[in-house]
Amino acid sequence: MQTRNKILDDISQLMTNAMGVAQGARDEAETAMKSMLDRWLADRDFVTREEFDAVRAMAQKAREENEALAARIAALEAGGKKKSG
Repeated sequence: MQTRNKILDDISQLMTNAMGVAQGARDEAETAMKSMLDRWLADRDFVTREEFDAVRAMAQKAREENEALAARIAALEAGGKKKSG
């Protein structure tokens, strides 16, 4: 009976070690794939999500400023017509 428990313990330890090795290999493969993908994207001049969001925010701000200036010009022009008319 004692021998049987020792064999089961050894098998259990072996399986635990195998799972650890498999997890390590998976983590390494993920890191390698991510690195390769990052390099591929960089070579094609794609932008990151952060860069895209920053440019989008700048465009939105410029659009809002344009609208404010257009409203101001319209108000000034309307005021000038009243005086000359």
